[in-house]
Amino acid sequence: MKVNKNIIFTCVLIFLAISLSFKESFKTPDVVIQEINPNDEVAYFASGCFWCVEAIFESVEGVSEAISGYAGGHTKNPTYQTIGTGRTGHAEAVAVYYDPQRVSFKILVDVFFGSHDPTTKNGQHPDYGSQYRSIAFYNSLEEKEIIEKAVRKLNKEFYENKIVTEVTKHVIFYEAESYHQNYEKLNPYNSYVRNVSIPRLKRFKKKFPELLKEKK
Repeated sequence: MKVNKNIIFTCVLIFLAISLSFKESFKTPDVVIQEINPNDEVAYFASGCFWCVEAIFESVEGVSEAISGYAGGHTKNPTYQTIGTGRTGHAEAVAVYYDPQRVSFKILVDVFFGSHDPTTKNGQHPDYGSQYRSIAFYNSLEEKEIIEKAVRKLNKEFYENKIVTEVTKHVIFYEAESYHQNYEKLNPYNSYVRNVSIPRLKRFKKKFPELLKEKK
């Protein structure tokens, strides 16, 4: 049975057109990084999946931007795939750019401790592994004292000396791949975002309504 070559060629073209259209409809929107004020300072925190942590800090008044990335490890140029092995020493972290005239480092530390469980070793449910451990980074001795003071207070009043958060000097921060930036905002229908990230953000907002940005 002979098949007309023109028909086959036409079918191939239609298939390619449909495939490209389908792929385009599911393409992640372009990432928009908010403008960072040159007078902003930057703080670094790790407290589980950075999709969740980034969204929490970006909801805080005085925070210009939060960037997802990797910090706290010993390997150079880590990637999402390599830190997933648990052998790089790095944790998923966020760089929080903030206006010190509008929000203090102490408040950011309160946000950090108030938005995750600092007693969980190597993880925040449902994510476990050293890449999800709790770390508060400091850039100065003053910041270190603020963090340690918060730990002492929380251990005494709430956690009975069970806090496992690492208090670590910041050395280097590696920005994560572009598709991780603003992930929660750009992927609201992702199952993880719907079942983990958004509920975590809502719990934070309910707990600290006075720290939130005003809705525009």
